[in-house]
Amino acid sequence: MMKAVLAAALLTLSAGAFAQQSVWFVEPANGATVTSPFKVKFAVAGMDIKPAGDMTSNTGHHHLLVNATPVKAGEVIPADEKHIHFGKGQTETELTLPPGNYTLTMQFANGLHQAYGPGMNKEIKITVK
Repeated sequence: MMKAVLAAALLTLSAGAFAQQSVWFVEPANGATVTSPFKVKFAVAGMDIKPAGDMTSNTGHHHLLVNATPVKAGEVIPADEKHIHFGKGQTETELTLPPGNYTLTMQFANGLHQAYGPGMNKEIKITVK
């Protein structure tokens, strides 16, 4: 009986250790029409959020790309008007954009802003009224 309990506990812990790593937008939804300013919320699974500079394994922070191509794995995400950094570990922001169609990309990166690459970015398209 004790072996069965220990085996079940080990399987549960192992499954958690290999949780799928991904990022996604909580809001807005893909295809949404929003009025500026609007709230953007993002989430991560399989990794922990830590501030910029913290190089703990399997951690990082969010970056929001506005009409920009995702950064390749290992490359540093630029800091400019198209690449918004959330280096304090923020998981939401209020964004102000002029009317138009936009592609927003959530990209997760390590403490040195080096992108984790595919699987750790998510793209949505929105319209700002």
